[in-house]
Amino acid sequence: MISIDKVVINIGVGSAGEELEKAKTLVERISGQKAVITKAKKRIPTWGIRKRMPIGVKVTLRKEKAEKFLKEALEAVDNQIKESSISDNGTFSFGVKEYIDLPNIKYDPDIGIFGFDVCVNLKKWGYRISKRKRQKRKIPKKHRITREDVKKFLEEKYAVKVIE
Repeated sequence: MISIDKVVINIGVGSAGEELEKAKTLVERISGQKAVITKAKKRIPTWGIRKRMPIGVKVTLRKEKAEKFLKEALEAVDNQIKESSISDNGTFSFGVKEYIDLPNIKYDPDIGIFGFDVCVNLKKWGYRISKRKRQKRKIPKKHRITREDVKKFLEEKYAVKVIE
């Protein structure tokens, strides 16, 4: 049986300062958890980005919080996901263009308008063998989550339509 391992909410701002703080307060308000600031891994001079410069915000949700938020985020995109956003290894991602598309969230003029990415990681019973400390193993091919499994999971549990 497939279940949700984690849901990651991410906003990439591209620069430090006031915009980053607004994004951080938005992610904390949406998720109800403390956000983490992400930093640049490499230098991109054309965009004015230096290595280890704060450029984004993310938060990871698990268990009931993850399921509740995923349901709301899927409603914001009209319960539709492109097939190209589903990977071969049991993950899928989609973007929400404006946070005001979420139900029960109102526009805040202090924050402005931000969009965000939602990345969902799925798991099956027995996936712990790849994460445990002792006797770590690879997940067998027969036990891995396929693209078709993800489509079936989304259609049954969340009534999501996967479009071409």
